[in-house]
Amino acid sequence: MKLFHAVMAGGVGSRLWPLSRKAYPKQFFNLASDQSMIVDTLTRLSGIDIAGNLLLCSQDHKFLAADAITDSGVEADIILEPMGKNTAPAALLAALHIIAHHDDGIILLSPSDHAIANIEDLLDSINQSFSYAESGHIITFGITPTVPETGYGYIQMGAHINAQNQNKLRAIAQFVEKPDLETANKYLEQGDYLWNSGIFMFKASTLVAEMEKYQPAILKACQAAYTADETHPDFYTIDEAAFAKCPDDSLDYAIMEHTDKGLVAKLDVNWNDLGSWNAIWDYREKDKDGNVIDADTITIKTTNSIIRSENKKLIATIGLDNVAIIETDDALLVANLDCSQEVKDLVSTLKQEKRPEYIYHREVHRPWGQFDSVDSSNRYQVKRITVKPGQKLSVQMHYHRAEHWVVVGGTALVKKGFDKDKLTEHLLRENESIYIEIGEIHSLENPGKVPLEIIEVQSGAYLGEDDIVRFSDIYGRDDH
Repeated sequence: MKLFHAVMAGGVGSRLWPLSRKAYPKQFFNLASDQSMIVDTLTRLSGIDIAGNLLLCSQDHKFLAADAITDSGVEADIILEPMGKNTAPAALLAALHIIAHHDDGIILLSPSDHAIANIEDLLDSINQSFSYAESGHIITFGITPTVPETGYGYIQMGAHINAQNQNKLRAIAQFVEKPDLETANKYLEQGDYLWNSGIFMFKASTLVAEMEKYQPAILKACQAAYTADETHPDFYTIDEAAFAKCPDDSLDYAIMEHTDKGLVAKLDVNWNDLGSWNAIWDYREKDKDGNVIDADTITIKTTNSIIRSENKKLIATIGLDNVAIIETDDALLVANLDCSQEVKDLVSTLKQEKRPEYIYHREVHRPWGQFDSVDSSNRYQVKRITVKPGQKLSVQMHYHRAEHWVVVGGTALVKKGFDKDKLTEHLLRENESIYIEIGEIHSLENPGKVPLEIIEVQSGAYLGEDDIVRFSDIYGRDDH
């Protein structure tokens, strides 16, 4: 039976704000290595025979996911969830997809936000678990704890399933919630408790059968959503109305705490759930002062801290210990590392106040490229727009703003006019410009082989991104 790798990449990563945003979350950033976390996870199993990869992600991130996969050279089926419904529905969608396209198969289900240093031990545990998954067991992978961690759930191991204790698989005695510090210390001393990693291995048909037995409502909703699936060249979309009826539940709660088919495989790896700035500081290599630095810095008497900047601005610190300093183009976070979990509360405040920093970075990614909001006031806005070779913005118009485009790199093909069937073409090269009137229908395309760079100056009474009427769009979008 073939092995498939399914990667769950639907999270927002709010505890890693201001780097991670709703529109561009943590899994698309390089946090543990020089690759994005999605690519790290997808390429993790290169040492064993994988029949195919699946990537489960949000509908909102489909073009980011496609770009990440294309840039890495990895091939994967991308399954788009119209909304987050936790890990049980995600696992089931992966199982239904494998059954629909391959009859059956073994699935290794991995979160996209984990760092694992000792890959050899992981691959060994997968190989040891394969035959048990093939025979109908559901294996969860537990991490040997190194500290009394209170932020993770735990799994208590039961008896060895091999009489000679020659493999890493054990029965599951119980799952336990995140403990307090005193209880976590007891778990560490006792030695038969593992951190719950959220990595699973199962046969697709086994998961469907267990869902039918224990969670028929989840099965019914996912089957309806997947049956209504429309296959596009690059994505597998799930019916939104059917999926909305699916209960929100984790695979642990939905299946693992009920099934008699569960086993746990013990992993002795350097593992970290990179969900907070404290976790990233803990995982990354540090300098002589205990600092993790990804920025241009001058540090004096600064210890045990993480400093990261997404631009070239110098960050200077004096007399700091145990802090996170995270800078992006439009926001700066300064926090005690012990309060890393509370960043999520800060993001909730941004959301309540309808601040754009909750959703977007200053640089916003689109399927055709990206734009950077350089400057703005009440009646004007300046953007730097980059269009990838061969890509095209939608044919559109605006009711409230005019636009002036100056080409500063590459070649632009502009079409414009007030009759969408009689648009005139204009080929612009570097240092040439064009003016788009209010209400004028227009499109922008890069016909060249290098990125197109333009400076756009918008002026008008209203400059919101929702002032757009689309007449056609090669990406099938009906929103901005």
